[in-house]
Amino acid sequence: MTSSIPWQQRLRTGTEDIQDEVIRWYQQTPHGKAYVPDMIWGTIQTEAYATVILHRVVDFLGVPDDVPAGVAKRMERQQVLYDGKHHYEVLLGEQALYTNVGGPKVMQEQMGRLLHEISLPSLTLGVLPTAAEAAVVPMSGFHMRGDSHVHYELVSSGVDITDPDEVALHDKAFAALSSAAAYGEAAESLIADALAFWERSAAD
Repeated sequence: MTSSIPWQQRLRTGTEDIQDEVIRWYQQTPHGKAYVPDMIWGTIQTEAYATVILHRVVDFLGVPDDVPAGVAKRMERQQVLYDGKHHYEVLLGEQALYTNVGGPKVMQEQMGRLLHEISLPSLTLGVLPTAAEAAVVPMSGFHMRGDSHVHYELVSSGVDITDPDEVALHDKAFAALSSAAAYGEAAESLIADALAFWERSAAD
């Protein structure tokens, strides 16, 4: 089964309520996976990075502006990384390290956060290099909640997939992408390169 709900409907009261919903999703999902090709995974965003993202959502969709409340909820959601009950496999595209969200200072802080949190027991964080050859066609980012639910965030709506065969294909795609990704010291090196880039950008 596939369902789609327009963002303007889901965000009709602002960003806080949907962030509350996402907190419940994460609390109820001991094991999740996320492929995020061109931005930082929400559950490890800094407050500054999340603030820019939610402001862009509010401005683009024309929904009520409750960004501080929405950001506070996004920060609350990150507690699943530290409660000892959850584990997430997250794969960032290398582009995510360079997509400019808020300027060099915000990006420096975000890269520092990634380097600090990459060793968390609750997190398996990989980076898919731009030139990596993966055994799967290029695709949009997606999130998997357990082994029964896939979520996409499109321009106009959020899409949820629960058909077991479709979920299994997403799991297969995630495995293929992960096989081409850098982990451990190799991933840290890619993030450190991005941090150096943003430091140079800030100095210019």
